[in-house]
Amino acid sequence: MAILFIGISVAYLDRVNIAVIAANPEFLADMGITGQPVKVGLMMSLFLVAYAISNVVLSPLGDYLGPRKAMVTAYVIMCASLLTGGMAATFGMLLATRVLLGIGEGLYYPMQNTFVKNWFPPKERGRANTAWLIGQSLAPAAAMPIFTYLVAAGSWHSTFHFSFAVSLIPLVLLFLFTADTPRAHKRVNAGELRYIEENLAQEKAGSGDATSAKQPYLELVKTYASNYRFWMLLLILASNSILSWGIMTWLPTYLNKERGFSWEAMGWISSLPFILGFLFKIVSGIVIDRTGRNAPVLAISALLCAAGVYLGVVIQNNDVAAIVIAFGIGVSSAQIPAVFTLLQKLVPKSAMSSAAGTLNGIAVAFGAMSPVLIGFSISVTGHFSSALYLIIGIILLGGVLATVLSAQKL
Repeated sequence: MAILFIGISVAYLDRVNIAVIAANPEFLADMGITGQPVKVGLMMSLFLVAYAISNVVLSPLGDYLGPRKAMVTAYVIMCASLLTGGMAATFGMLLATRVLLGIGEGLYYPMQNTFVKNWFPPKERGRANTAWLIGQSLAPAAAMPIFTYLVAAGSWHSTFHFSFAVSLIPLVLLFLFTADTPRAHKRVNAGELRYIEENLAQEKAGSGDATSAKQPYLELVKTYASNYRFWMLLLILASNSILSWGIMTWLPTYLNKERGFSWEAMGWISSLPFILGFLFKIVSGIVIDRTGRNAPVLAISALLCAAGVYLGVVIQNNDVAAIVIAFGIGVSSAQIPAVFTLLQKLVPKSAMSSAAGTLNGIAVAFGAMSPVLIGFSISVTGHFSSALYLIIGIILLGGVLATVLSAQKL
């Protein structure tokens, strides 16, 4: 679990440097995109498109090769992207490295779910998912001030150099110290192995799961694609993705340009939603395991998120507005452990990588539209509010679907 936490933390650190350097005049001038917000949004949107496609297309490799080999391969691709990103001399070359990063991270992400499904009994998965998912909050929280400092002390290139060096750590850990299943791991003792396998066997017997990873791919897909709850869960995650990727891409620029925060203050305030997200994910994991319910967490989170973002738009005081919008973004993070814990409940082990990749990939494809749409809205209206109102409505639609699942005791 510690390695999964490190792996996802570094992956999320790798992707957010663009959000910081997009507010750096030197970077914008070097890339020839000064005063072109649509092209700024394109840097994140192209990454997300590649990430989404990779999730769906490459995730079945985890079901056939095993998650360990797939994750090592993913990190090799990610390291290559970061190494070349720091040397990019043109905007086109930079976009190519963003696509490559998206391919690597899209292959990597679903494998975390497969590891949790293979290693943890159902009653522990809420906390297990939280244990790695908090890396998605902690890494960007730390990355924002770190990247801000690196740009101020050196140049935008240094953010890529730093990310590449840090990415070598999980690559080595995954290669040397992980195994696809408890039985394949040399350091698992007999008592631990018995406890895990007995609980997983009870889960399989209770669900009537008779599928095998040796089945044709389309047969595995049918195990989850024929379940309408899977698609409802996907739409809920899509609403979260639209919020997360749109605001994460533009929040530093919003705080600096529209709310008037200094460069130094912008870096620290941009990390606040991720700090709050860390806390809400912990609460979410505990509530899920203690109640055995996921959908109520999804519904309450959506309501609080929409309220926070709305108040952040309409409040005039800059400091209060920044705190309130950070709360709204942060509380949305409580949805993520609930989404993947419910997914692991609905999908058999043999199709876990494929299902997680499809769910996350399509959801992120929706999110990929958000940075460019916000950029387009800024170029047309000159401010953020119209785009944020649209995002609030989408979050509330996800909350309605979560309420339906709540009525089904999920």
